[in-house]
Amino acid sequence: MRVPKKLVVSLFFYLLLPFLFFWSCSSSPSITPSVHRTENMRVASAPYLVGKGDLLEIVTWKEPDFSRDVPVRIDGKISFPLIEDMAAAGRTTRELEEDLHEKLSEYVTHPVVSVSVKEARSQRYYIVGEVVKPGEYPLHKEVSVMQAFALAGGFTEWARKNDIVLIRRDGDREKSILINFDEIVSKGTLEQNVLLKAEDILVVP
Repeated sequence: MRVPKKLVVSLFFYLLLPFLFFWSCSSSPSITPSVHRTENMRVASAPYLVGKGDLLEIVTWKEPDFSRDVPVRIDGKISFPLIEDMAAAGRTTRELEEDLHEKLSEYVTHPVVSVSVKEARSQRYYIVGEVVKPGEYPLHKEVSVMQAFALAGGFTEWARKNDIVLIRRDGDREKSILINFDEIVSKGTLEQNVLLKAEDILVVP
């Protein structure tokens, strides 16, 4: 019986396929994907510091009398049942939890206290100049320069996007950072797409 030529070719291909696969796996060089890191990616986020005007949610497990929303007063302190006024501004929620645990231990057996920022009213940044919606914006989470301008509705037709200035307070001083928005978009210059900090001011001429 004569075997069709197409059948012979197909059988040869399927017999050869495992050898080709083994050869390609053993001879292919390992590829390590390159990672482009910007300054913002390398810097770990600093813990949030409670500020004046913030609204805190304090919950003591199984103790409803010691669970409530508490505002941080203008003097940076909070008031809580059976506890003297306690400093809160400039501290982390973890530090407040530990302090409250210690103070409530006089009234509650092994209190389990959690503190969270319900409304971060103290953290703000500002955008002025040639944007659609200039003004004051809350800084509830990490916001980059590009995200800030998106929240502001973008630029007006007169905006000089290559001459933007970020004014940032550094201790008792103010420093200015020049930002070229066109380079961020067109050239991917992500080093200029910095994360905003509280009280930052973006000026768009």
